[in-house]
Amino acid sequence: MEAGSEIKKIAFLGDYLPRKCGIATFTSDILTSVAAAYPQSQCFAVPVNDLAGGYEYPDVVRFEIEEQDLPSYQRAADFLNISNVDMVCVQHEFGIYGGPAGSHVLALLRELNMPVVTTLHTLLSAPSAEQQLVMKELIARSTRLVVMSERGKRMLQEVYQAPPAKVDFIPHGIPDIPFIDPNYYKDQFGVEGRVVLLTFGLLSPNKGIEQVLMALPAILADFPDVVYIVLGATHPNEVREQGEVYRLGLERLAKKNKVQKNVIFYNRFVEIEELKEFIGAADLYITPYLNEAQSTSGTLAYTFGAGKAVISTPYWHAVELLAEGRGVLVPFGDAPAIAREVIGLLRDDTRRHAMRKNAYKLGRDMIWSNVARLYMQSFEQARIEGSVLSRKSFATKTLDEAPRQLPELKLDHLARMTDSTGIFQHAIFTVPNFSEGYCTDDNARAFILAIQLDVLKEEPVRMRTLATIYAAFLHHAFDPQTRRFHNYLSFDRRWLDEQGSEDCHARAIWALGVGAGRSPHRSFQIMAGQLFAQALPSVTEFTSPRAWAFGLLGIHEYLRRLSGDRTVSQIRETLTTLLMTLFDRTAQPDWPWFEDVLTYDNATLAHALIVSGRDTGQPSVLERGLQALHWLVDVQASENGHLRPIGSNGFYPRGGTRAHFDQQPIEAYAMVSACLAAYRVASNPWWFEQAQRAFDWFLGWNDLGLEMYSPSTGGCRDALHVDRVNGNQGAESTLAYLLALAEMQRMQNAVTILKPSVS
Repeated sequence: MEAGSEIKKIAFLGDYLPRKCGIATFTSDILTSVAAAYPQSQCFAVPVNDLAGGYEYPDVVRFEIEEQDLPSYQRAADFLNISNVDMVCVQHEFGIYGGPAGSHVLALLRELNMPVVTTLHTLLSAPSAEQQLVMKELIARSTRLVVMSERGKRMLQEVYQAPPAKVDFIPHGIPDIPFIDPNYYKDQFGVEGRVVLLTFGLLSPNKGIEQVLMALPAILADFPDVVYIVLGATHPNEVREQGEVYRLGLERLAKKNKVQKNVIFYNRFVEIEELKEFIGAADLYITPYLNEAQSTSGTLAYTFGAGKAVISTPYWHAVELLAEGRGVLVPFGDAPAIAREVIGLLRDDTRRHAMRKNAYKLGRDMIWSNVARLYMQSFEQARIEGSVLSRKSFATKTLDEAPRQLPELKLDHLARMTDSTGIFQHAIFTVPNFSEGYCTDDNARAFILAIQLDVLKEEPVRMRTLATIYAAFLHHAFDPQTRRFHNYLSFDRRWLDEQGSEDCHARAIWALGVGAGRSPHRSFQIMAGQLFAQALPSVTEFTSPRAWAFGLLGIHEYLRRLSGDRTVSQIRETLTTLLMTLFDRTAQPDWPWFEDVLTYDNATLAHALIVSGRDTGQPSVLERGLQALHWLVDVQASENGHLRPIGSNGFYPRGGTRAHFDQQPIEAYAMVSACLAAYRVASNPWWFEQAQRAFDWFLGWNDLGLEMYSPSTGGCRDALHVDRVNGNQGAESTLAYLLALAEMQRMQNAVTILKPSVS
């Protein structure tokens, strides 16, 4: 520890080994290096898990965060505060934290009492609006910022307006590898007497390895003893999404180019000691990345610092590190240029060895022991600057100040209600009722839920499987001759109707719009988009206001991704006009509503005008939607302030008696969804409070004070009767609860970004 330092305990936040990624390796290396250089300082890790159950971490890991679970970030902040941590060193990359643009980490940073030094592993020259917001607050919440290149330092100021005095340049650390002849290591890999080209790191399509394979035939024509080693496992995210498609494609390319005898794939993640030996055996290192927007490359730093001659594409870190003759740059995607430069360096021993010596000399400043010293200097500066910050106490939050805890998402009952055909309509308590079969209404809702949870990264493999089942049901339900959907399917797979209702048809369109506009999977986008285009025109002939509203919500989702579709935009205009005309014809000062009776799924009518008015820039449409929804909120408020949905036993005719029971879960979900839409548009916290109030109906804040959802199954009871809950957990009620929970979770994620940077 630095002389006189008061830094006794340091927490390192980020991915951690044995997780296989570059951030995990870096966090593990910097923690180990600081702990070794400053043994009086206690160092421990707080990693982020991307897998259920986490990893077999070493004892240095003290607390684990679940990537997509916002409350776990808040619990981690409390843990760090009560552990008397003096300094938190955050490793930042957008993709390793949960929430939009990795915003969950902000919930942790807002609660910390101690200084924070943040290492920025990725800086984007053209960030999205969400990324810009996250970076703005990340910069504000960090006492000091560490970048690994001079370009990164400039970008922080020019793109993100970070104060220059707050930024430290510290190079990427590297192991201390001796400068020796590559032939010393080659016999260990069976390549003695051969010229070794090396690329290492986790494999993914942006690495450009195919360009080297395309260059090899020309290289081998001059140097037939060359062998190209590709070291590294396929990136875990790539494996989860695409399997080994990229690696197998590389192997096929090597065979096609007839260079398979000169290519070695080591498909594994190697530990540092073995990695040193691979690097040691290399004559040339090649980084053929395809994207310039890479401000840091650990693999480049490792091989450069070991004194290897490097050929690289001109991504940002390479341009800076290989300047002044310390390496060779070739254009992106240019296999002939790679071949030309490899041949040139292999022919010119003098130039190649000079390049190696220049790189090794500069690399002495990058070894981990020196990097640890630079980090401790940054920590010391942060401690001095952080001592003037106001301190919070985790224990002083009152209930209204505490972060809202949503129920745990449980999908047991959803899975139980779903077979290979679709989701069953009804249940006898928690047992699927086969005799009632399936319906398109519920499978449309289920498809929306599966897409939303997939976007939230909740069990993505399971969600894709379920979404496939529900999508197949919707596709089967559509009759291309009539261009209408069937609704009721028996257990033995016979359609029980000639065609479904208008509302059923439009609800299917809503689901298809979500699939086309939100799904991260191309297959769902295409299938849903094609079916959406066939089914949508029929809605303009409907007379049901709810069908118009469902159609508008589907159009809103569809145009998120396909905003240039003029036909769909024209249909939106038609449906909006129909709904607005209905409202203007029916509404009165004491009854600002679309119909003379409040029935079911009421809030959806206002919801449709809110999103359509916002999307089309029509203030009058937006104001009608907000006006109607505000009135409905007031109508459905009990004396105690909780939600009291319109009962289905008679509904609520204008001038008549209102039915208080049976209250249906679909009403609570419709209110949650509509109020959140109003909050997004109006940015008025009152709307968010109304959404929370509506969601709390499921949790027991209702007329009977009884829970509607089941914490043990994740299902929801079918209705609130005058004296009890209906114990059956059918599809509509269960999906209403799960959809409401998913929307609350999505908004909670967004609010993580939108909160002001100064509390």
